[in-house]
Amino acid sequence: MLRLGRHEFGDDEALMMAIVNRTPDSFFDKGATWAEDAAFERVRLVASQGAEIVDIGGIKAAPGAEIDAAEEKARVVDFVARVREEFPELVISVDTWRAEVGDAVCAAGADLINDAWGGADPELVDVAAAHGAAIVCTHTGGVTPRTRPYRIEYDDVVRDAIDSTLGYAQRALDAGVAKDSIVIDPAHDFGKNTFHSLEITRRLGEMVETGWPVLVSLSNKDFVGETLDQPVGERLLGTLAATSVCALAGARIYRVHQVPETRQTVDMVWTIAGRRRPKRAIRGLQ
Repeated sequence: MLRLGRHEFGDDEALMMAIVNRTPDSFFDKGATWAEDAAFERVRLVASQGAEIVDIGGIKAAPGAEIDAAEEKARVVDFVARVREEFPELVISVDTWRAEVGDAVCAAGADLINDAWGGADPELVDVAAAHGAAIVCTHTGGVTPRTRPYRIEYDDVVRDAIDSTLGYAQRALDAGVAKDSIVIDPAHDFGKNTFHSLEITRRLGEMVETGWPVLVSLSNKDFVGETLDQPVGERLLGTLAATSVCALAGARIYRVHQVPETRQTVDMVWTIAGRRRPKRAIRGLQ
């Protein structure tokens, strides 16, 4: 069982986490959901498409304008409360590494803290525990939030990702976060070059074998673009190919821009893998 705040999911369920950016400078949508009403329409759309989780972010991961905690909260806290009121069935995740922001959004109704920066703020686990929230434990190789990796090296990137995320998961447990509310994420592109992200993808099964539910955030990432020499808007096919590999390995949560395409890809792979039954199977039977 996976418990994300007030929501529970069986081990046979793969979950779609739809990205909702409350930022004017996101690499993918270029600020399309910066305005609150536009962001809310995005929530409505992905909910209608079957996303179980919305991941709301108030600050882009890449370098850019300085956004302090007060501004980040102004972008996400009231919005979380609005989404919570209209969509009680949705899991609300907030993409933040700051404990101050995590505390405010959990008080407003968030179920899950998606810490993309690997525990840069050590108090974030205490916030999750205090609110009964779930947490995503990522691997970033120790890089500073909102910086790009430069010539980072690992003896074994997968071993490093496993050791780091399991260490983070243990800190969350020690802080009081429930065991069934902890998710690990190798964090493609974060603290990694393209070769590292490809190896993480190829060997994702090793992370799944730890027993912790694994989240992957592959959607339109640079490792896909560099592999295929494709710009941001042309990376869907490569993203879905990488998604298929991760789905076969058993990843549980998929953080995505394109919900229906990813859902069909994951459902097809999970069915091939024997984790899911076909929706309809009458060929040759009637």
